[in-house]
Amino acid sequence: MANADNETTRLDAAARAGWLYYIAGNTQDEIARKLNVSRATAQRLVSLCLSQRLITFRLEHPIASCMDVAAQLQERFNLRFCEVAPSDPGDSGTLVGIAERAAALLEITLRSETPSIIGLGTGRAMRATVERIPALQTRNHVLVSLVGNISPDGSAGPFDAIAKLADLTGAQSYPMPLPVILPTPEECQSLLEIHAVKRIRTIAQNATLRLVGIGQLDQTAPLHVDGFVSRTELLELIRLGAVGEVVGWAFDGNGKVIEGGSNLRLTSVPHSSPCTGLTIGVAAGSAKVAPIKAALKGGIINGLITDESTARAILAG
Repeated sequence: MANADNETTRLDAAARAGWLYYIAGNTQDEIARKLNVSRATAQRLVSLCLSQRLITFRLEHPIASCMDVAAQLQERFNLRFCEVAPSDPGDSGTLVGIAERAAALLEITLRSETPSIIGLGTGRAMRATVERIPALQTRNHVLVSLVGNISPDGSAGPFDAIAKLADLTGAQSYPMPLPVILPTPEECQSLLEIHAVKRIRTIAQNATLRLVGIGQLDQTAPLHVDGFVSRTELLELIRLGAVGEVVGWAFDGNGKVIEGGSNLRLTSVPHSSPCTGLTIGVAAGSAKVAPIKAALKGGIINGLITDESTARAILAG
């Protein structure tokens, strides 16, 4: 009990130091004096506040160059929604910018009085997005998973976002209680006929907002790295022309879903072509350029959240 009390006291001090530094504009010397601690301790408390996400920030002022490339993407691909975050010159693989923008959109939707069905994919971008949502109570909305939440070994998927979001919001949620990919098409079809699964898929198909990650299909493919497809299965998808995937559905350079490979054993909610409802891809990075562009061309997504360098690469291609 004493340890728990000590941890709470430490986090309280960190939150106070963070507020003084980031909100009230105090220097670390001023924080040290006001909290009656050393300057080194003040610095550690400010760092702890940030690392524990006791304080968060959102970019409220749109950057003109980001708005310009977003407008170009929206016009070229006839998008219903497009946001472009600034790029980090020192870390091209960071998800911070796009996750922050996706979280802002998701929070606005969750705070709305208008009821909505929110469909969520899985993966690193989705998890990073949900981790930026503050705790809030909402009973107006339904959360539904677009993809199975069980890993090949039977464990819970490491980047499942819907359970975390349901905990934060108290919203009614429908996780997909299936492995992402099954061993055979027959087993897949059998499980998809279960009444509860059919109901979840119907809810998902009626989602008013879908947020999905976009995965590349090369040697760094998340589907392969996370153990959902073997190297042999990955190479088969590549041989069939696949360049990317959204909620596991592999598609070619024109955004056409592949007829074969692991798609025959996939339990994810299928894409409508062109997509109905607002379906927003959240992805950034050089490896994502080709799959994002293909998903846009094929109408798999009709909205995009990406960063500036990725957006410019898509427009240049």
